[in-house]
Amino acid sequence: MNRINQLFATKRNNILSIYFCAGHPTLDGTTNTIRTLEQKGVDMIEVGIPFSDPMADGPVIQDAATKALRNGMTLKKLFSQLEDLHRVSTPPSEVGGLPLILMGYLNPIMQFGFEAFCQRCVEVGIDGVIIPDLPFKDYLEEYKPIADRYDIRIIMLITPETSDDRIHFIDDHTDGFIYMVSSAATTGAQQSFGDQKQAYFSRIKAMNLKHPCMIGFGISNRQTLETAQANAAGAIIGSKFVKLYEETQDPAKAMDALMDALKE
Repeated sequence: MNRINQLFATKRNNILSIYFCAGHPTLDGTTNTIRTLEQKGVDMIEVGIPFSDPMADGPVIQDAATKALRNGMTLKKLFSQLEDLHRVSTPPSEVGGLPLILMGYLNPIMQFGFEAFCQRCVEVGIDGVIIPDLPFKDYLEEYKPIADRYDIRIIMLITPETSDDRIHFIDDHTDGFIYMVSSAATTGAQQSFGDQKQAYFSRIKAMNLKHPCMIGFGISNRQTLETAQANAAGAIIGSKFVKLYEETQDPAKAMDALMDALKE
């Protein structure tokens, strides 16, 4: 079973997924970051593929991507770093480690070649991919058949503007989980989720979708974390961790600081 499906089959709530950008703050920190996050009890990890025009990302992640590219990070380099990680789990587990997801934009993936990309994902232990600028029609017609052959989950995003019909259609034609973007804006920490976002969360929760949802964008403190946990299977945290990682230059210290922030 794909490790994403395994996770949601065994843990149905309070799931914590952490995003970091490969190549930031240092070029060669990818494997250490993943192992450290696993040791710290994270349930799932999203590894960002840096790109020069990250349209869905706010200033913190945009800055991290720029610095990662300057450090020399490429998709080929990232795959090389991930080579044996799927065999490493601390402590060892039956599923061989926690789920790993690559998050990146279509351009570098297309340049790599999508089937070659999926093949490398399997070789290095990647379970799923998030491609924010992948049109859903293209996903269904061109990308899903290839990803399915390699047992790679392509995770689709929904926003407050996504219609109920569209959400049901996505739910019917994807696997793993649905990435529930908290707002139509870019990524970035928020202090609270207002009434409009609360209504959006309640609307999706009431739809009783087949697949679990994970809420991302804006989670940075206890209020936003608890709201996400109450309305979905869990939370995805990116900008807050990326900022703390740059400040501390140490993934363990960054994770400790994040957990402190999530109690405030």
